[in-house]
Amino acid sequence: MSDKIKAALLGYGKMGRMIESIAPQRSIEIRAHYDEFCPLEYNDSNRALLQDVEILIDFSTPEAVLDNINKAAAFSKNLVIGTTGWYDQIDEVRGIVEKNNIGLIYGSNFSLGVNLFFKIVDYAAKLFSSFDNYDPFIEEAHHKMKKDAPSGTALIIKKLMDKSYRDRDILISSVRAGYIPGSHAVNFDSAVDSICLEHTARNRNGFAEGALLAAKWIKGKKGFYEFQDVLDDILENENGI
Repeated sequence: MSDKIKAALLGYGKMGRMIESIAPQRSIEIRAHYDEFCPLEYNDSNRALLQDVEILIDFSTPEAVLDNINKAAAFSKNLVIGTTGWYDQIDEVRGIVEKNNIGLIYGSNFSLGVNLFFKIVDYAAKLFSSFDNYDPFIEEAHHKMKKDAPSGTALIIKKLMDKSYRDRDILISSVRAGYIPGSHAVNFDSAVDSICLEHTARNRNGFAEGALLAAKWIKGKKGFYEFQDVLDDILENENGI
């Protein structure tokens, strides 16, 4: 019996193509892909095409996510959602997942480095929030084609920091220019010194690798998860953290 996972792509832009290119190295077979010109429809043809597919991986657009999730639920397929900009519908999505007893894992950023960065930022915020002379702020920059601003990653960073800075509004500065894969910096600035924690993506490979890792993790699971749950599970099993 093969351990290879069969998947399909929802969205076939740069991320979709990158996932497809490295999937075979991770024992994942991409059986089909859908995009705005060939959207996923609930019909007999797709039911046959997706019969052996276990996971749908979504890197589409914010406007398409909810419809894609409804279609995936109709096909009883688990999902990995890498698209951002739809989190105002998160309660509705959670309800769809629970009602249809499928598994879904989403993340503002599937890079392992970024998710470890989240943990570092969380700890740093706990330290610096005890000292009023340090002002916290977030800077993020992405390529000019990225539609949402601030990025989903920056919003997660702010949410993490807000737990420690309950009485401050942490500002986010966003840049959309050029071909920047993605950069996020957390600053703690005072009159005498400045501390900057920064993550810079060199390319999109890290995001694709994380999405494929998530696809393996969600296989056979039911429920609504964030990518941090994958990392926590790995850290607990490997290092007891």
